[in-house]
Amino acid sequence: MDIRNSSKNDMNQIFELYALATEYMKSKNQVAWPEFSREMVSTEIKESRQWKLLIDNKIACIWATTLNDDMIWGANNDKAIYIHRIATNPFFRGRKLVSQIVNWAEQYCLTENLKFIRMDTVGLNEGLIGHYEKFGFVFLGTKKLKKTEGLPSHYKQGPVCLFERKMTNANTS
Repeated sequence: MDIRNSSKNDMNQIFELYALATEYMKSKNQVAWPEFSREMVSTEIKESRQWKLLIDNKIACIWATTLNDDMIWGANNDKAIYIHRIATNPFFRGRKLVSQIVNWAEQYCLTENLKFIRMDTVGLNEGLIGHYEKFGFVFLGTKKLKKTEGLPSHYKQGPVCLFERKMTNANTS
């Protein structure tokens, strides 16, 4: 298992995984992702914020990160990594890849002296809430976003569920 930044060469696979994840969300009657812009993903790749988890040199999972998420979380001074759009290759489902992402994020937080790992999801999905709680995230509740301009369109489709995992070993002075 290897985690590294995605590259431009991964772009087609990234969008393939997004499409498969969207179809899966629809099949579960969840708020589904829209078609994301290639420009957004290209920017994430250039800024080293798009990630991939490789198993046997195959992309098993992808996600994006940011260190500032004011539009969703509001302006705050908390040092955090925000994880977005986890999409798993169906061939690798059931392998607890979220735990690998969380382990990676913990190391990232320790290295960068961050206090929190944070995630969000749109729509009240009880199964997903329970799933993230199993990995040590606290469900902080839901939030209706007042302003969604500049966010992907699915943020207009319901409340946002907020999840947080506090780092206990971070030097947060």
